[in-house]
This record gives sequence, structure tokens and C-alpha cells, in this order.
Amino acid sequence: MFNVSTALKRFFVGLAIVGAGMMATTASAQNLKFFTIGTGGTAYTYYPVGGIIANSISKPPGSRECGKGGSCGVDNLIASAVSSRGSVDNVNAINSGLRNSGFAQSDVAYWAYTGTGTMEGKPPMKDLRTIAALFEEHIHLVTAADSGINSVADLKGKVVSLDEPGSGTYVDANLILDTNGVNLSDITPEHLKGNAATDALRNGKVDAIFVVAGYPTGALVELAAAIKIKLVPISGPGAKALTDKYGFFASSEIPAGTYEGVAATKTVSVGAQWFTSAKEDETLIYGITKALWNKETRRLLDIGHAKGKTITVETALYGVGVPLHPGAKRYYKEAGLVK
Repeated sequence: MFNVSTALKRFFVGLAIVGAGMMATTASAQNLKFFTIGTGGTAYTYYPVGGIIANSISKPPGSRECGKGGSCGVDNLIASAVSSRGSVDNVNAINSGLRNSGFAQSDVAYWAYTGTGTMEGKPPMKDLRTIAALFEEHIHLVTAADSGINSVADLKGKVVSLDEPGSGTYVDANLILDTNGVNLSDITPEHLKGNAATDALRNGKVDAIFVVAGYPTGALVELAAAIKIKLVPISGPGAKALTDKYGFFASSEIPAGTYEGVAATKTVSVGAQWFTSAKEDETLIYGITKALWNKETRRLLDIGHAKGKTITVETALYGVGVPLHPGAKRYYKEAGLVK
């Protein structure tokens, strides 16, 4: 016989369980934290690497447990990689509070922090702090294989894309021109980024483009598959003057075969690093740093991008010229990397 009393009891118990679940979900939603990572153009290296890291440090409500197919990120954190104009844009956005963090070249960040170099005359960004050094970025000077451009000096009289003002590439391109005796008045400058720059080179609208990115960068892989290109060496006295004057640059080489049909090319490099503000919560940045170097993140970095394998905790403090955020420093102390 149907028992109305028992059925009602079960109904109200069920309501209580559902209600408790809804309250827990609502509580989790109320504790959600959002964290932005300024990257760069979608065609280069910052953006895809930023996406991998954003996924790795996120752990929204309802995620599976770490080690069981779920995220090993920070509880209730949703991080997102934001496309930007690059290094200068990112440090400015961190300084103004527009973004929580961002990637930038080591030279750009140091100059911003100290108000020196290309940032001389501007107020130092004293709240800029480091989370980690990520990977090496190489300066690519790209031209068509039959352009007749074989050195930086050969850019005189040519149409050259320096990337957008606000990017680290724009800063570095100007320094490279200067140390090689080429003035802006000697060239016709264009300010193109990503696929717009490679399309212009492919279509003959520019003679050369500067790209600063970890190799291999997707836009140049696609370009080399479409037309015959070459990398112009950045070497000799001009490169030495650059590395002597600015300690963040190092002489390096892009290996043969990195791009289809392109020989090994001497160039210079800088470090790509991840920065935030001193105003960000110490516990949050500690959790983010810990998640960055989790073994699950290691797996995602290794398979997610060609540059991912070079992002290691062993090199996390290489070339760091801006103070560590206290949260990051706390993690590196625990890991034995900071005494």
C-alpha cells in the first residue's frame, strides 16, 4: 500500500540534498577568481603558450581531481590568455591594473621597472614583479630568398616591418638597426604584426620583417611553406655592440631546418618572462607558481607547443632582472631554488 507519509519524507529529503548541492555550487561560484595573462599576437609564440599555462593554473568549480584527469590548478581560479600587442603593452597593462599578469621580454621588463633604456624619462614601474622565466626568444629578420638582403645594413632603402609600437619586437628592431648603423630615415618603416606582416612579405608589399619569438613560430612555418624565405644574420660587430651595451641580449643561432629550406642563421636572443603586480595576493601567486610547475603542467607543456619543453623549473630564475613576487619567491624557496 502506498504510504503518503513516507513518500513526503523522501521528497523533502531529496529537496534538502538538491538544495545543499545548489548552495555549495553557489558558494563556489561566489568564490570564483579570474586571472588574465597578457600574451601577444595570435600568430606568434606568446599566445599559444599563454593558453597552455592558463589552462594549467585554472581549476573552476566542478573540475575533476588533480591526477584523476582533472586540473591541478588553483581552486576556483579561471585564468585566460589575452591577445595583446606584446611586451610593452603587457607591462603597461599590469602597471595600470588592466591585466593581472603578462609575458614580456626580459629587457623590456627591466627597463620598465627601472625607468631606464627605452623607458627612460617615464616613471619606473616599481610594482612590477616576476613569476618565472619561461623560454628564449630569437630575433628573426625575415626576407624572401631572392631579395638580395644579406645583412642588416642591406635594409637601407627597403620597406621593413618593425611590428607594432607597444611590442618588444618594435623595441628590439630599433636597437638592432641603430647598432648596425641604419637609421629609421634610411628605411620605409611599416608596423605590421603576425599574419599581416607575413602576408605583406609574401605579397611583396614589404621587403623584410622583424619577428621576435621562440622558434619555430607558426606564422613563419606557414610562410616558409608558401614561399622561399631566408633569415638574415644578426651577427658581427653590430651584434657585438648590441650584446655589449645591453646585457639582456645574447648571441645565439636558429638551427637549420627550423623553417622549410632555411639554413642555420646566427642571431641574438632575449628571455621571455612572466610578470605580475606586487599588488596581487601572495597566496594566489604562490598557488599559481606551484601549479605552473606541477607534473601535470609539465605534460601539457611538453605536448602543447614546440617551445614548451624548454620551459622548466630549473631555468625559472634565469636572467631575472625584476624582483620575484613574494608568492613566487615562497614557492622557489620551498623548491630549493632560492636560499
